Amino acid sequence: MTGKQATILGCAVIGVALLMAVGGRHAGATSEHPRIFGSIEVRSSKLQKFRKWNGVIARYESDTLSVRKNCRVTKRSRCAMVQWRAFLKNIAGLPRRAQVEKVNRYLNKLIYIVDPVNYGKRDYWATPKQFFNRNGDCEDYAIAKYISLRKLGFRIDDMRIVVLNDLNLKIAHAVLVVYLDGEALILDNQIAQVINAKRIRHYKPIYSINERNWWLHRS
Repeated sequence: MTGKQATILGCAVIGVALLMAVGGRHAGATSEHPRIFGSIEVRSSKLQKFRKWNGVIARYESDTLSVRKNCRVTKRSRCAMVQWRAFLKNIAGLPRRAQVEKVNRYLNKLIYIVDPVNYGKRDYWATPKQFFNRNGDCEDYAIAKYISLRKLGFRIDDMRIVVLNDLNLKIAHAVLVVYLDGEALILDNQIAQVINAKRIRHYKPIYSINERNWWLHRS
């Protein structure tokens, strides 16, 4: 199976059913940032039903404690989490845009594997530790990039995981958007470079989320 074929098969059901369950109960149209792919955004702070998202954040905090106690780089163990933290420390002094580009490039090196093959589940949201150990699919790239930039000091309010429809491949997909210097920058495992959302015409956002809010996107 080629990488392109794997992409077509994966990321097809991310949170869409959940969105239908929670949709309609939201706070109001708002945005201090550019619109994502030209959509109208409606924000809500009610995150309780986003169990996969809440779960991955909680498990990440637990993983962090475990790594501090048990993970060491040796000849037999590369301990990818330690290497990842060393990478982040190494780029911490760079300008923000350079940090975004390096994080995107670093994490896009991992191998794309669909959840049914990787976890035996239709849809699973992995922590960075799981992602480094087992590789993953589109939302796993986006989550690891989100947490990487959070550790580098990026504001939560300036980042979102975006679940969307890829109109070319006709599947659901997930990317990270980072708002920087008036731009909505897209970090995508399908695109090597970090690019402005305005340059992408074939993505239709469904919802986006961070640790404080979620946004329903409408045409």
